[in-house]
Parts: sequence; structure tokens; C-alpha cells
Amino acid sequence: MQSNNPVFNRSEGFNGRGTTATSSPSQWTINLNGEDVTTSGAGLGTDRRMTLDSVVEKTAITLGVVIAAAAVTWFLIGDTFLPDEVTVDSDAMRNAFALAMVGAIVGFVLSLVNSFKKVVSPALVLGYAAFEGVFVGALSKVVATYVNDPTIVFQAVLGTMVAFGGTLAAYKFFNIQVTDKFRRVVTIAIFSFAGLMLVNFVLSLTGVLESGGLRGFNTLGLVVSAVAVVLAVFMLIMDFDFVERGVEAGLPERESWRAAFGLTVTLVWLYIEILRILAILRGND
Repeated sequence: MQSNNPVFNRSEGFNGRGTTATSSPSQWTINLNGEDVTTSGAGLGTDRRMTLDSVVEKTAITLGVVIAAAAVTWFLIGDTFLPDEVTVDSDAMRNAFALAMVGAIVGFVLSLVNSFKKVVSPALVLGYAAFEGVFVGALSKVVATYVNDPTIVFQAVLGTMVAFGGTLAAYKFFNIQVTDKFRRVVTIAIFSFAGLMLVNFVLSLTGVLESGGLRGFNTLGLVVSAVAVVLAVFMLIMDFDFVERGVEAGLPERESWRAAFGLTVTLVWLYIEILRILAILRGND
């Protein structure tokens, strides 16, 4: 069954490519060149295989880099208010916006490289995590300044953890089946959403749309972020399914980094959208 997710579709094991129609996942092995080989009665060999534990470990490392980079960026920007604690420090905000832009652009480029790279590179995955952390830290500082409440960041992190835990629990306890149709619909929806947001960004940057267009801190922006959260949750469900299939296929442990990258991309997106929703709701108080 082939995946439509660009993060995973370069890995044959995540898609079941390279195996015969009659083989079972327990008979799939990977040779030293990373190619799938179907065996009959042969063992998986002595190479270390990807497990749920290895995925959790690599995901924890990747998210740890994101959090560390975000924390360093947050403290480097410093206080965004002048000593009167009312007036916003324009220099600090310019620095925050600049760091957010650099982190977003470099992180986006590295995400594309990681998504379409056939052989996963742990260094590139961690590089993505570092720059994405810079983006997250700077954006969090901007939003916290907008609502004048740093605790909104903790609330967004907590909301992300709850959404992740709730989605994982629903996936396991309700035995959610990820079908080909589900993958196609979600993938098309996500790419359509991304394309729409890109057009919105360009039009906002050129002044065609005011107040951020679809991404403004208003009711329309709230609806768009809510839709994004739903899409991110669906993406998490696909991530869980891809990880399970990769483990069943007996992929080499190195592929745990690809799984960690996919999960990190989704969780960062989920955090940003929850942060936006909280900021919009706080701004409407």
C-alpha cells in the first residue's frame, strides 16, 4: 500500500514497495543498501531494526532540539517591552520577526530536503529541528507580546500534548483503520490548504490582502486555524499508521529518524495553530 505522505513516500518500507503480493510483513527484510528483499523462512538478520522504542527515542531527541532552540531564541530576543512595561520595544520585535522569518525559510527548505531524500540523514533532521526551533521561539515571543501574556506559550504546549495524547489514544483504543481513500483525501486537503496559505501569504505581503487575510487574528483566522488543527490531527493519525507499518516491515533503525521527522513536522504545525487560536480568543476578550 503506497503512502501519499511526502515525508514517508521516499522510503520503500513505509510503502510496502519491493515486496511481493503474497509476502507478509514478518518476511520483509532490508539489505545493507536499504533495499527491500523478500525472503522465505529466512530471519531478519543481525541488523538492528526500527522499533516503537527507537521511534520514541529519536522523536524525543528531535523535539528536544526544537525546544532547546526555541528556548535559546526566546531568551536571546529578551524583553519586548520598554521599562514602562506598556510600550512595545520596536527593536526587539524587529529582531523577533527577523529570526522567525529566517527560521521559517531555512526550516521549510530543510523540510523539503528531508521529505524527498531517499536515504534519511539524522544530521539534516536535527538541522531542521534547530531552525524550526528558532522559528517557534521567535513566533512564540511575538504572539506572547501581542496578548501581553507569556503563559499563552505554556497553554499552547499543553494543548498540543493533549491533542497528541488524545489522538494516539483514539487511534489505539478505537482501532482506527487508515485506508487508501483516507490517505488520499487527507493528503489532497493538506496540500490544498498549504497552497491556499502560500497564496494568502504572497497577497498579504504585497498588500493585496489586509490584516493577514485568512491568517489574521480575527474570526476568519480563528476558523482557518481550527480547520488546520483538524488537518494536523488527521496527519497524526497517518503518522501513527506509517510508523506501525514501518516497524512491521522490519525497516533498519535509521528509518526511526524519518518517523521522528514526520511526527515533529506535524506536532510543530499543531502547536502553531493552537497558539494562534489561543491568541485570537485572548485578543477578543
